[in-house]
Amino acid sequence: MGEIKIKLAKSLIGGNTNQIAVAHSLGLKKIGDETTQPNNLQTKGKINKITHLVNVEKN
Repeated sequence: MGEIKIKLAKSLIGGNTNQIAVAHSLGLKKIGDETTQPNNLQTKGKINKITHLVNVEKN
């Protein structure tokens, strides 16, 4: 499967509560935070909710 590296590129301020909750569930709280998540459907669904706020790299 592999892993995906996710970096928060934009602020969560002004986002709706669902988007903020998704970012926090991925471990992203501040601009510049990075996390590595498994490459599966659950993670891709979360990324799809906040795609305008993050940068994604495949490892």
